[in-house]
Amino acid sequence: MDVDVQLVVMVKRAIQELNPSLRLKKIDVHGCSDEELLVINKEHLNHDYYTDIITFDYSRGDRISGELFISLDRVKDNAQVLGVTYSSELRRVVAHGILHLTGLKDKTEEEIKVMRRKEDEVLAYLENYGS
Repeated sequence: MDVDVQLVVMVKRAIQELNPSLRLKKIDVHGCSDEELLVINKEHLNHDYYTDIITFDYSRGDRISGELFISLDRVKDNAQVLGVTYSSELRRVVAHGILHLTGLKDKTEEEIKVMRRKEDEVLAYLENYGS
């Protein structure tokens, strides 16, 4: 399962434009099924549940790099539940993963609010300047 490379480039560019001090380098994005991502979740994080994305951070110093594994099944289901397009939800999930690489967390309610606000900023930027 592939994730559109151009979509990833646009999201990465939006995050870079919104945060000029970041040094975003190589970020690989892999599309998976629910079952494939569940295996990764169990093996690497010891979590036995479905998720939309798992991020592996390979950053060194201020050079941000990593891998995103995205369940395209989850993206499709979440888009339907949220009443948004598949493409919009995929952009949000890619942004979410890259934002994790920049150091944002989403464990506490406050962290989740900040993450959602940053995701919304990226999506708004793409709507206005580059999607």
